[in-house]
Amino acid sequence: MTRSPMTREETPSSRAPGPRLAALDGLRLVAALAVAVYHLSVSWRIDGHSPPQHFLPNFSHLAIYGFLGVELFFLISGFVICMSSWRRGLGEFFVSRVGRLYPAYWVCILITAVVVGLFPVAGGVPVSGTPDLGEIAVNMTMLQEPLGVAMVDTVYWTLFVELRFYLLFAALVAFGLTYRRTVIFCAVWMAVAVIGPTVDSRIVDVVAIPEYAPYFIGGIAAFLVYKFGRSPLLFAIIGFAWLVSVKRVDDRVADVNPGFDVPTWPGFVIVTLSFAVVLVIALGWTDRIRWSWLTTAGVLTYPFYLLHQRIGYSFVRYTHEHTGLPAWLLITNAILLVLGLAWLVHRYAERPLSRWLRRVMRQAITDIRQISATETTEAAKAASGKAAATADPGAGTELGTAASPGAGTAVDQRRRNSPPDGRLQDASHH
Repeated sequence: MTRSPMTREETPSSRAPGPRLAALDGLRLVAALAVAVYHLSVSWRIDGHSPPQHFLPNFSHLAIYGFLGVELFFLISGFVICMSSWRRGLGEFFVSRVGRLYPAYWVCILITAVVVGLFPVAGGVPVSGTPDLGEIAVNMTMLQEPLGVAMVDTVYWTLFVELRFYLLFAALVAFGLTYRRTVIFCAVWMAVAVIGPTVDSRIVDVVAIPEYAPYFIGGIAAFLVYKFGRSPLLFAIIGFAWLVSVKRVDDRVADVNPGFDVPTWPGFVIVTLSFAVVLVIALGWTDRIRWSWLTTAGVLTYPFYLLHQRIGYSFVRYTHEHTGLPAWLLITNAILLVLGLAWLVHRYAERPLSRWLRRVMRQAITDIRQISATETTEAAKAASGKAAATADPGAGTELGTAASPGAGTAVDQRRRNSPPDGRLQDASHH
């Protein structure tokens, strides 16, 4: 399937991005729900001390693999970020990413802090305690992890991974996105991510993101398939990324400790299916899916992800203590509650805040460009004046005036007062 006859050296300005892919939005929802089910069912103790299988003896063995929804998120992110950045310069890329990440994040931090303060949950949870104002303030930067400050909610660790991906991709955007450059970017990043950890360098670990780089790279290559059509080279990149990802599943499964044995092979299957579904979308086989509710679900997944864990813990624990309802019903109601809250955040906070923040940032970028143009003009004038003085050393000096009575003629005055060339007159417009 070939999507267009365009050259693969297409530049960011030569084609508008395609329509929003509803199938990707639906896949986002699947990933978010998988992570939420994992957190609320098997990553903690519902009553504070009983293991997960006490409440969910059969379901817990399936729900444990919900943590791999994060890997699916990263795979989708590689696809979507490349797609949304294709016709944008570095400034617009920055505006888009900041406007997307921070408004909902700020609001969700405050909501989580309030809920945790009113309904604290202790015992059997991966994070407890009410965050203080200092911790909340640092968390607002999204840099709490490198600054060594406790996270208001532990799910925020994925945001620092995303930030590092954005910084890497911004370097590519700065050069200009083309097929060739993007393929080279994927190849170099993959090589560093695979070989880098052998040098035991903290810098490589932070910059190259070796644990999750294959997912981002696989998503980027899948978008290139979507945009430019099938290619053995792109399939090879996706296949290599899949093989490296499957190897990393071993470590990820080993990190979970729900109190029962967790086989690795279902993780292999889930990661393989994740790559397969994204590739199916890239090949255009889902283009006819245009259900509007999937688009709504797609925009809700981010605030839902930010809110679900600690608020879900509080809801499940308190309703369990006061009602004794079955765990599956408590978890279902918690997910529905947080989905409703996510819609409110998106509708009444994220959307208006995002518009405002993007407008402010675009104005700031415009100001920077205008100031830079002014500085360039002034520097050019200064350089031209210096050149003129060098060519006529006596002009404009007391010695020159005294020694050269004709230096102040009208012709010379007009030459000094006029712009040195036509380019300076137009410099302010660039």
